[in-house]
Amino acid sequence: MENMGDQLILATGGYDHTIKVWQAHTGNCIKTMRFVETSQVNALDRTPDKTRLAACGYQCIRLYDLESNCTAPVINFDGVQKNVTRLGFQEDGNWMFTAGEDHHVRIWDMISAPPHCSRVFDCEAPVNAACLHPNQVEIGMGSQNGSVFLWDVKSEKHERIVPEVDASIQDVAISPDGRYLAAANNKGNCYIWSLTSSPDQKMSTLRPTKKIPAHSRYILRCKFSPDSRLLLTTSGDGTACIWKTEDFTKWRELCIENCWVWDAAFSADSKWLFTASSDGVARLWKLQTKSPIRDYTGHTKAITALSFKDEIVGK
Repeated sequence: MENMGDQLILATGGYDHTIKVWQAHTGNCIKTMRFVETSQVNALDRTPDKTRLAACGYQCIRLYDLESNCTAPVINFDGVQKNVTRLGFQEDGNWMFTAGEDHHVRIWDMISAPPHCSRVFDCEAPVNAACLHPNQVEIGMGSQNGSVFLWDVKSEKHERIVPEVDASIQDVAISPDGRYLAAANNKGNCYIWSLTSSPDQKMSTLRPTKKIPAHSRYILRCKFSPDSRLLLTTSGDGTACIWKTEDFTKWRELCIENCWVWDAAFSADSKWLFTASSDGVARLWKLQTKSPIRDYTGHTKAITALSFKDEIVGK
């Protein structure tokens, strides 16, 4: 098998209990890995060195080797309760964070063998989302009771905000430039806070900035583009909407009729977007023209998660 390290790799996972690895520039599936028969794939993330892929689902976290022919996980994380909803890696790959419906966000030491949980934050409600600040110290979190948290992993300090009562936070995102925190809920609203920090502060300060009535239904994901100029929201209303962060006005709307758009990822140049949807198809869109230019077909059920990290992507 060709080494995947230097290829443009798209990974997708979903309700068919499989994870597929694709050549992003051709649409060819180059590897299929079995997940867990009792769970869909909730989230995927590639390690910073691009050699491994982490996946999470119901009572499970798995780590797969992308450089071998092996389709079984190389590490199964022990003692995981309930649904694990999100995961991601610190920029050096030294630790991984996970969020779950057991109310906890966990920090996993990835240097030790096997990896072990070294720190835990209790959100006191099922956690749907977590993301890492570019400062590599703070983690944004969103829970089903409507709370948004910012947790400083080093000092253990935290902030808690409830932007809207009787709403579940479905996703959170922090812009790569560290200026904004976004939180999207099940009522179709996306809230924006400005983040500020100074040397004498223990952690970032949150200032309410904008409420975007983004969708008519459930928001599933929100993500900032690598250049921090765009904010993406995906929804159960069949759309992925792109907002300009200079004033948070809508710039583009991508439509996949009668589908839930479960996940999405920008290319490094912020000009292309991958989407994952309930029709079992992943798509690559050229944002300037709002048109899909490539389909990735092979899943037999809804695609609920994807991961893409690149230097640049082109047709």
